[in-house]
Amino acid sequence: MTSEELLQRVRKIEIKTRGLSRNIFAGEYHSQFKGRGMAFSEVREYQPGDDVRSIDWNVTARLNKPYVKVFEEEREMTVMLLIDVSGSRNFGTLTQTKRDMMAEVAATLAFSTIANNDKVGVIFFSDKIEKYIPAKKGKQHVLHIIRDVLSFEPTSNGTDIVKALEYFTNAQKRRCTAFIISDMIGSTDAVTSKKRKPELALEKPMMISASKHDMHVIQIYDHVDAVIPNVGLLKIKDAETQQRIWIDTSVKTVRDSYAKAWQEQQNKLQILLNKTATPVISIQTNEDYVKALMRLFKMQ
Repeated sequence: MTSEELLQRVRKIEIKTRGLSRNIFAGEYHSQFKGRGMAFSEVREYQPGDDVRSIDWNVTARLNKPYVKVFEEEREMTVMLLIDVSGSRNFGTLTQTKRDMMAEVAATLAFSTIANNDKVGVIFFSDKIEKYIPAKKGKQHVLHIIRDVLSFEPTSNGTDIVKALEYFTNAQKRRCTAFIISDMIGSTDAVTSKKRKPELALEKPMMISASKHDMHVIQIYDHVDAVIPNVGLLKIKDAETQQRIWIDTSVKTVRDSYAKAWQEQQNKLQILLNKTATPVISIQTNEDYVKALMRLFKMQ
């Protein structure tokens, strides 16, 4: 992709997603994600009925009168986007690739964020942390994020959400709202894989992240990820491992096994996210992501 082509795509996504953010999502975003935390505002004299746990003992001792801390809802929020840049994001069989859909969804969330005067940051991950963009405000910052989602080339093709979550919880000390944007393929392997130590299973870092932040999962997938068509003998390549195999899609048991494996992974993922009370939506690359994001906002 040339620089000119990239700029044209960025501009096209900007026009589309800024309109969505301004006209559709602004109210939903504000009502669902604002004011999650509490920030210290002031101290005042204790009044009958005040919670004794809010007494500021230092001020009380200094002034010889009981004083309590007063808190107010934090009006500024940080949104972090954890974006999967592994090899499988380049796959797409219909109108667009998963990479393209991820860019539009990320842009919509980012423009919604800055429209409410909040900050947005990004962590690009494969099977390692590829790039970290600290949270900032402003249109130019969002355009930078969109350009990177479209053009960033990782140094690895694999996926490791565990590492992404561990990095995120270490880097982001203050409570924020976070969105994992990924096809989630192979994401549940860490739950049962014997190659991983139990403490590195996905469930534990998801639990930790969900206890510290407002976590959400946006799964973006192609319909062929879930159901393989009957097209006869087919050579397929794993975009992450680069392994190539031949399969005969004309055999019904092969197609059924493929669909069953996808459904089993989806079931495992749903069980895991239910345990951590993490809202999730799944969006196919040819579906309307606007309706899906509206559902996500209403899950809060």
